[in-house]
Formats: sequence, structure tokens, C-alpha cells
Amino acid sequence: MAKKKKKNHIRDLKTVIRNNKQTFIIWAVLRLLVIAVMVLSILRGDYDSMFVCLLVLVLFLIPAFIQKNFGIEFPSGLQIVIMLHIFATEILGELSCYYVRYPNWDTIMHTVWGFLCAAVGFSLVDILNRDNRTHFSLSPAYLALVAFCFSMTIGVIWEFFEFGMDVIFLKDMQKDTIVYHISSVMLDETKSNIPVIIDGINAVAVNGQELGLGGYLDIGLYDTMEDLFVNFIGALVFSVIGYFSAKKESMRKFADNFVPRLREDETDGKDEIQQ
Repeated sequence: MAKKKKKNHIRDLKTVIRNNKQTFIIWAVLRLLVIAVMVLSILRGDYDSMFVCLLVLVLFLIPAFIQKNFGIEFPSGLQIVIMLHIFATEILGELSCYYVRYPNWDTIMHTVWGFLCAAVGFSLVDILNRDNRTHFSLSPAYLALVAFCFSMTIGVIWEFFEFGMDVIFLKDMQKDTIVYHISSVMLDETKSNIPVIIDGINAVAVNGQELGLGGYLDIGLYDTMEDLFVNFIGALVFSVIGYFSAKKESMRKFADNFVPRLREDETDGKDEIQQ
């Protein structure tokens, strides 16, 4: 029985390699890079980084797991973007400190995240639209709206998670921003709900100690709003693409590179049952 499972696994792996050579090469290269980082982390005694690498290796397997167990096909373009995004956020962003070294790195990651989530949201409804067992016939505009709302919902939930990690574990996932003017009704001594503006801030002291930042330290608000805004942009871009792909056959080829579909054998099986 074990030998049979092993043979089936090898056969499935060969099929994947044959049908998606480019995806497999990128997966193999990224996997080797992550393993190399994990080995270096172990040698340095940095076990937190080691666990991050293990998490990345597991995340790399999720698309294949979903394809094998749920009959959903991930296009090569989507798989490649997902793997590159995981590598860029965890290995480069967290372990190589790209989030700190390159201020726009987080912005790029959240934009791509918004795009990917919109693609997944679009596929969830599109699969129902194509399923012969259901009676959905949704308009392209509705598909695009669902994709957009799904992506924004995931983005908001992620910001909730970041806030929770900052409050409970003090992880500072919501990176701080230096600002040079603030406006607050809490500074209004008359308690009349009038915002008091402080402009030209160039020094801030906490408990009598100068922070040396050259401005006021915003605690996460700017970062959160920027993340949601670029998530909005990524979601909007794919929603527009999804709308035109559902409306015009000529646009569908591009969208199909990023939208998960039911495997053809699964669809065929449903058609036979229907008949």
C-alpha cells in the first residue's frame, strides 16, 4: 500500500513537472534558497528565523495541496506570483529587513496582495457561475464587485491581525511613521471639540529623553491607512481586469493566468452526473 502511494506521488510529481516546467523551476529555486537561509539560521542559533523558513516551505506547498485535494487548478502565473510574494514578504521582507531598508517594500507587497486576493475572490464566484449543478448567472459587474469586496475584507482582517500582534506581543507589525505636524481635539483646553494644530515639529521627548527622530512618531496609523489604500489599488486593478475578462472573450486569456479554476476532469465528472 505504501509503495503504491509512493508511486502515485512520483507519477503526480512527474505530471506537474511536465505540465508546468517554468513553475516547477521557480518553486525549486526558491525552495533551495529558503533551505539555505534556514541552514544558516540554525548555524547562527537564530531559531526564530528557522521557524519562519519552515513556515515558508509549508506555504509553498499550499497551492499543490489545494489542487490535489479540492480539484481546483491554480494557473502557472498565479502560482509563480504567490511563491514570489511569500518569498518577498517573509524571507526578504522579514529576515533580510527589506521592510526597514526599503520604505516602499511594504507598499509593493500590499498592492500585490490586494491583486491576488481579488483574483481569488473573483474565482470563488466564477466557479459557481461555471458549475452546471448551480443556477448562477451573475453579471461581469457583480463578479468584479465581489472580487473587490473580498480583497478589501481580507486586507482589513490582516490589519486587525497586525494591530493585535502589536498590542498583545509588541511586535510593531504596523510600522511607525515620522510626521511633522499633528492635529488633536485632546489638546483643546476648552473641551469644545476644536482641533489644535501643532506644526513644524522637529523634536519629541518621551519621559524626558529625546528620541532623535526629527519629528513626531506616529504609532501605526499612517502605515495601516497606506496598506489599505494600496490594497484598494491592487483590488481595483484586478476587478477591472476581471470585469472585462468576463465581458469580452479577448480579455479572458490574461485573467486566466491568475484565476483558479475547477480542474477539467472535475468539470467533466459533474457534467456526466448532470446527464
